[in-house]
Amino acid sequence: MSDTPAEPATLHYGDGEFAVLKPGRFVICAVSGKPIALEVLRYWSVALQEPYAGADQALQRLMPAR
Repeated sequence: MSDTPAEPATLHYGDGEFAVLKPGRFVICAVSGKPIALEVLRYWSVALQEPYAGADQALQRLMPAR
């Protein structure tokens, strides 16, 4: 069993990496609302400081339909 709390983490999103500000096992996708385990988090916005579950969600958020 891990010592990491089973609640959302708070992260600071940087270029190519993120820093954990508050420990947790996951973050919540800013588009879908689904939890994303930190081990699989690959997409986020540095400017908006928010995570995305995948490339589709990131594109949906960052390039809305015209």
